[in-house]
Amino acid sequence: MIWNPNKECMSRDEMRQLQGKRLNKLVNYVYHNVPFYRNKMQAMDISPEDIQSIDDIVKLPFTTKQDLRDNYPYGLQAAPPSEIVRVHASSGTTGNPTIVGYTRKDLAVWSEVMSRALTAYGVTRDDTFSVSYGYGLFTGGLGVHYGVENLGATVIPTSTGNTEKHIRLIRDLKISGIACTPSYALYLAETLDKMGLSKNDINLKVGAFGAEPWTENMRSEIQERLGLRGFNIYGLSEIMGPGVSYECQEQNGSHICEDHFYPEIINPETLEQLPLGEQGELVFTTLTKEGMPLLRYRTKDLCSLMADECACGRTSVRMGRIMGRSDDMLIIRGINVFPSQVESVILEIPEFEPQYMLVVDRINNLDTLQVQVEVRKDFFSDDIGRMLALKKRLSDKLKSVLSISADVKLMEPNSIERSQGKSKRVIDKRNI
Repeated sequence: MIWNPNKECMSRDEMRQLQGKRLNKLVNYVYHNVPFYRNKMQAMDISPEDIQSIDDIVKLPFTTKQDLRDNYPYGLQAAPPSEIVRVHASSGTTGNPTIVGYTRKDLAVWSEVMSRALTAYGVTRDDTFSVSYGYGLFTGGLGVHYGVENLGATVIPTSTGNTEKHIRLIRDLKISGIACTPSYALYLAETLDKMGLSKNDINLKVGAFGAEPWTENMRSEIQERLGLRGFNIYGLSEIMGPGVSYECQEQNGSHICEDHFYPEIINPETLEQLPLGEQGELVFTTLTKEGMPLLRYRTKDLCSLMADECACGRTSVRMGRIMGRSDDMLIIRGINVFPSQVESVILEIPEFEPQYMLVVDRINNLDTLQVQVEVRKDFFSDDIGRMLALKKRLSDKLKSVLSISADVKLMEPNSIERSQGKSKRVIDKRNI
């Protein structure tokens, strides 16, 4: 099933024409309503008349997270306060939070793109769907919530916390779909085991997972333990929230709602636009947003774009799996290391739980990397030789993938703190 065939299956030429019209309208809108953009464009000697097609987007300035913080709280808002009906915000753990205002039309668009995503996963109005993202200023909870309602399915606003009660609801209400972080899905699976239940006691068939990077190995782990099919959902509060892109039944890249969010891949160093298929930093322009539209917003997420035909029938450009963030990338002894690389290696070895922590330090002016990883209960042993062999096996595999040595520390089952929200995987003591 496809929720909106007119837009999701539009020809490439028709899509580009639509994007060009919407970009021209957007540039006029921000030029006359957001002094920040007007000043930037005037400094670059650009006027709205210079933007006639989607190809002209390269003439426009970039927007960064710092720009949003510098214009806190409402400096980048384009709509008047009387038209803003909801405000969301980022956590603001490093400086001012990002404040995002939404008009009624923005919320309608958000519900629309989320309904496209849920339909692609196989959710119908006959399903009961648990929204297990946090509700509040974070966009995850309410974003998925209104998408489920717009689709016509039954929504259960469980949020996070009280996981045992959540599992009882999943069982007793025959909940068939769930949206949460991948790490929380694994925590649900662990709790299910502790309660003496299995995937055969519940009715989950669809999982919408996002808000943190996850690997194919983690997908397999979640699908096996919860008995569902896990699909990627992507979004960020600055652009809209969840629903910017979504996987279909093919599970081969996430379809971008290109009629609302125009994607680019750039070289994060030179800022030059890269061709399809090349990995770089993902950039979005909000083509239809009224509350806080953004031009060429640098997400810091690293991935590639694909435009080849998808067997599902959708024609939109797809984004590959997020390989990490340019600002989360660890540089250890001159080597680029992403937590997702470590996770992928860990999940290839059946003796390990998908629970790990990277501890980076600097000792005697040399960077060090320690990988703490939990051994599964069935494999954890007092046999020192057996544990040393397991440690060496992981160390060797990590070195071949990362090109640097890592100190592996085997941890007892359930010793690494679990997260019911976004998981924390790195402690960088060099910055402490």
